[in-house]
Amino acid sequence: MWESYKKGFKEYLQLEKSLSDHSVEAYLRDIEKLTQFLLQSNTLKSPSEIELANLQQFVKWVMELGMSDTSQARIISGIRAFYKYCLLENISTKDPTALLEAPKLKRLLPDTLSFEEIENIISQIDLSKPEGGRNKAIIETMYSSGLRVSEVVNLKISQLYMDIGFIRVIGKGDKERLVPIGSSAIKYITIYKNEIRVHVAPQPGSEDILFLNKRGTKLSRIMIFLIIKDLVAKAEIKKTVSPHTFRHSFATHLIENGADLRAVQEMLGHESITTTEIYTHLDREFLRKTLEEFHPAFKE
Repeated sequence: MWESYKKGFKEYLQLEKSLSDHSVEAYLRDIEKLTQFLLQSNTLKSPSEIELANLQQFVKWVMELGMSDTSQARIISGIRAFYKYCLLENISTKDPTALLEAPKLKRLLPDTLSFEEIENIISQIDLSKPEGGRNKAIIETMYSSGLRVSEVVNLKISQLYMDIGFIRVIGKGDKERLVPIGSSAIKYITIYKNEIRVHVAPQPGSEDILFLNKRGTKLSRIMIFLIIKDLVAKAEIKKTVSPHTFRHSFATHLIENGADLRAVQEMLGHESITTTEIYTHLDREFLRKTLEEFHPAFKE
């Protein structure tokens, strides 16, 4: 009987939620796990018959399989999504996941680079090679404007407004935002565009893409990861650094220097302020110094 529920859930995820094939498969695996548990424990009930106690037993079973807290939380999230679908389709009149507790996950904050470390990474670029000029423009842009790696690879020449110091970015969910861009990034984009990119023949469909590979098409996200990994190794920096580290450092440096959280939210293109709040993980030393400087009770 569960096959028809799974089929309906799959269509709901694809059509109504517009999820990628990868995400749909992940959700279906979560439901597969649940049915596997129900079969093993001889409690194969329909979705409407399942109660909170059954799901708590399921979570215990998943935990005993040795799955990490992250995997457990992911599976519970999948079951919750399934019950949303069941309520919508009147398959079930109650949601047994409402009181189901997921393991508390520690939000691991990514490493932040200091301004000096970013300068060190950039200084490792070999500017005698054409890709060096391109890579310098890419990293300057990422740190200057806090772009996601997907936004960098899809950045178009028609989205650059260098005369007023802004770029138009197409973010998640095709949402557009105008982001200021620093003078250093403008300088290196201009050099790349006028002196290096002109020697690359863009492939059809890539004429407007700013950053091109040797074949004249846009760079892959993996390529940016590899470029950064290589530079970080050369700079002998031991932190875990990815393209996202530059975005995280951009936000952290802004907030540490007194930027308004709403302004940072706007620049990062976060839909919710709660997402931006993880960037306020300012170290305690910084907060203490701020209080000592500005709060009467902390002054010597």
